[in-house]
Amino acid sequence: MSMTQSPIRLFILSLIAVLLSACQSMYYDAMEQVGYHKRDILVDRVEDVQDAQKDAKEQFASALEQYQQLIKIEDQDLLDKYNALNDEYEGSKKAAEAVSERINAVQSVSEALFEEWEEELSLYTNSNLRKQSAQKLAATKKKYNVLIKSMRQAESRMQPVLGALQDQVLYLKHNLNARAIDGLKGELRSIETNVARLIKDMEASIAQSEAFIAELNQDS
Repeated sequence: MSMTQSPIRLFILSLIAVLLSACQSMYYDAMEQVGYHKRDILVDRVEDVQDAQKDAKEQFASALEQYQQLIKIEDQDLLDKYNALNDEYEGSKKAAEAVSERINAVQSVSEALFEEWEEELSLYTNSNLRKQSAQKLAATKKKYNVLIKSMRQAESRMQPVLGALQDQVLYLKHNLNARAIDGLKGELRSIETNVARLIKDMEASIAQSEAFIAELNQDS
């Protein structure tokens, strides 16, 4: 990329970001007109992440099970083994993408909610009520930070599994022979460990989500 292209590219990216932000603001404003506030949207999006994490947990467990079966069943056609493993990899990849997209949506609405909440503190004429609202904002932010950290940690656990599955799919694709199956056996323990960590972190994140939603509903 030349030096003259770089500022243009940055301008275009900045313009896209501004347009996306404007679209989000219009969406939030429209929803508020029908009584559906950012807090409500946040709860719904956290629940969406829960659903995506549950689906991903099942998909990655299924991929591991398929991987284990491929190694055990010796008389299965090698091409069939490749197709089965590739299907599991593609399913896992889509599940991971869904989780990431929904976490990003949670982050987007939470930022808008906290920004609005912060701005509205200056509108209070009663200092005691302003103080109470500021304290609640700080407490909610703290709980949210724990939640998003948990979500991102669970999200990051998917990448080592996806990487390992992709490696094995590619290797099997170009080496449809017994030696390729031996290679699958060598990676089994690592994939089992990573899937176990992933499922554990997914379950912890789902629990954090449930606690966060309960807190928000209690405060509303």
